[in-house]
Amino acid sequence: MVQKKPSQALEYAKERYAQLGVDIDTALKILKKISLSIHCWQGDDIGGFEVATEGSGGGIQVTGNYPGKPRNMDELQADMVKMLSLVPGDHRIALHAIYGDFGGKTVDRDAVKPEHFSCWAEWGKEHNVKFDFNSTFIFHPKAEDGFTISSKDKNIRDFWIEHGIRSREISAYLGREQGEACIHNLWIPDGMKDTTIDKRGYRELLKEALDRIFHQEYAPRELKDAVESKLFGIASESFVVGSHEFYLSYAMNRNKMICLDMGHFHPTESIADKISAILLFMDELLLHVSRGIRWDSDHIVIMNDDILALCHDIVRGNFLDKVHIGTDFFDATLNRIGAWAVGARSVLKGVLRALLEPTAKLIEYEAHGNYMDRLALLEECKMMPFGIVWDYFCESQEAATEHELLQSVNEYEKSVLLRRSS
Repeated sequence: MVQKKPSQALEYAKERYAQLGVDIDTALKILKKISLSIHCWQGDDIGGFEVATEGSGGGIQVTGNYPGKPRNMDELQADMVKMLSLVPGDHRIALHAIYGDFGGKTVDRDAVKPEHFSCWAEWGKEHNVKFDFNSTFIFHPKAEDGFTISSKDKNIRDFWIEHGIRSREISAYLGREQGEACIHNLWIPDGMKDTTIDKRGYRELLKEALDRIFHQEYAPRELKDAVESKLFGIASESFVVGSHEFYLSYAMNRNKMICLDMGHFHPTESIADKISAILLFMDELLLHVSRGIRWDSDHIVIMNDDILALCHDIVRGNFLDKVHIGTDFFDATLNRIGAWAVGARSVLKGVLRALLEPTAKLIEYEAHGNYMDRLALLEECKMMPFGIVWDYFCESQEAATEHELLQSVNEYEKSVLLRRSS
């Protein structure tokens, strides 16, 4: 790509930010190193490639039926290539266990193996993409009653424990193949719809099950483990076994990562404030960036106040090297590639906004009690020419600018997606 000369608009932006003591080039160098873990399941509405099982357990719903949904792995991978071309920088893909190449055969969750994901390992090498991994404890007959590894039915519990063990084995395999740790994230839908009496009993079973799943040790360069909590879910409105308090305690005691999902807390509760508290006692954490509306609805991420608060707290605390940022949303009411790209780009825009803040100056004001100066400077930051810097970053990474994004998405829809429907 031929390097363009800086435009007058960019020179103006550099001059304005320099007045605040912010160097744009330094901010963009840092942003370029950010590697999001972009979830695969926005691409096909959490469909996966299992031979169909008669089960719907798990408490997740995807609405909509927009044309062009990928029908097989080749089509999903093609859509991923297109999506990644629209997101500036180099990013990862987070897989779920139901996305293996099962060769048209029924392979139950307790039998998944690394060989079912060797095709992904090869695809990743071809496209310079690394992977993270998620166990899939949903959409299965053995999850119909709302419990998996905390079930009081030993057969069901053992089945799902084996799935967790197999998922970690696959994750370690992917880590070895890509030469960099694969993060394995474990979330379960376990809980009850109404008043629950034996909360202790279920949590004792969960603790025991997790210890069995994590018994096998892997090299940190191959595998890192995370556990993800939730406040409530569909059919678990009154009680969730894996609460935030449970998993935070477990992660700290067992040296695991905690995963904070933006939709898995009270609607008025911000996870941004949790980051600086947790990272005083833990080395790293995983984020699932989502957008809940009234509940954990997993709407497409936009650059709203929640995202900006999250990104600012990461940057202000100098936590970029300690926080793994993943995305987690799904919407089938509109173009899936567009949704993917808008969501991922919104996270990066939030990080850039934070990097362009004069943090040192704000901390200085705060330390000296100059709260009016702090407030005024924060307001001035909102008026800075951020969009010019973002478009410049997109151009430098050969990705669509904000103005060009929709055209690129629509062209792909006409040339690829609509042909699938016909």
